[in-house]
Amino acid sequence: MKKFFIGLAIGLLVAFPLGINFGRDVPLLSNPFAAKPDITERVKERTGELLKETKEAIHEATKPAREKPDK
Repeated sequence: MKKFFIGLAIGLLVAFPLGINFGRDVPLLSNPFAAKPDITERVKERTGELLKETKEAIHEATKPAREKPDK
């Protein structure tokens, strides 16, 4: 029983920082107590990606109408 509790304690000490890093989408072996990236920077980055994907989708959707010759 003593070995079980020692293993449980060691497992918690290893798994806790890995879980924090996994939740933050950072490398698992990085410092879990480092300052988090600014939320505004994360929102700007994700919004920029979303806008780029949306522009590409609109461009692909309107491609047949642009290629069709006018009569």
